Amino acid sequence: MSVQMIFVNLPVKDLNKSKEFFAQVGFTFNPQFTDENATCMVIHDNIFAMLQVEDYFKSFTKKEIPNTENSSEVIVALSVESREQVDHYVNNAFAAGGKHSKEPKDHGFMYEWGFEDLDGHLWEFIWMDSKALE
Repeated sequence: MSVQMIFVNLPVKDLNKSKEFFAQVGFTFNPQFTDENATCMVIHDNIFAMLQVEDYFKSFTKKEIPNTENSSEVIVALSVESREQVDHYVNNAFAAGGKHSKEPKDHGFMYEWGFEDLDGHLWEFIWMDSKALE
């Protein structure tokens, strides 16, 4: 068995605002899987985030949606090709209204920085020096 794709499902309060925010961060959306309840955000060829209006999201689970003001359910960490790309995505998020969640960390062989989106979900961008990992 091998996993071929990943779909991260996230509840959002305002789908249109979330789409605008993530478009400014640098992502696109698949119109085939977009309606008034959800949109499929394309992160990479086989990596997607399903942004779902909270009431629609609740139809998939019996659990409550966490209050992101005081709790976190997940940190979505994405690997990119360079330190500059890390800064690019995170700075775009700040310009679009995202919040600071932590300061950038430079470990030499790895650089990471993240933000909090409009709904309080945590996102992190990471660059790793593949040669240092060998």
